[in-house]
Amino acid sequence: MARPKPETFDKQKTVAENRGARFDYHIEDKFEAGLALQGTEVKALRAGEATIAESYAEVRDGQVWLINANIPEYSHGNRLNHEPRRPRKLLLHEREINKLFGAVERKGMTLVPLSIYFNSHGRAKVELALAKGKQAHDKRATIKDRDWKRDKARLMRERG
Repeated sequence: MARPKPETFDKQKTVAENRGARFDYHIEDKFEAGLALQGTEVKALRAGEATIAESYAEVRDGQVWLINANIPEYSHGNRLNHEPRRPRKLLLHEREINKLFGAVERKGMTLVPLSIYFNSHGRAKVELALAKGKQAHDKRATIKDRDWKRDKARLMRERG
């Protein structure tokens, strides 16, 4: 029997975060995926140079790929440096891939990377979310709730 997955992922050092994803999408389910990297990409990630703001993931030929994630070239790399925006393979179990593929195909959901981080073993991981896009009125409601929470906290501080 498989060991149950922990509720939160073991994030030691967060390299890149997609903060806009929580505003633009309803997050349904989260997955932790490994990241297949080439030589100098790991060094560039350890230096904290990555952006995933406009990236997404897709299922192609039974594999999951991270598209449009930018890991810039390593500054001390030589002619063997990596390509910054190449598609990167995400490492998931076959059962997880099938679940993601079914949700994307049937329910019209999107695979959005939330963050890239290093776990306690020093491995680069991607927190991948199965999400549904928000409409404009949903985004307005999110802004309204956020403003109300901020005002409520300010009132509580002032009045004790």
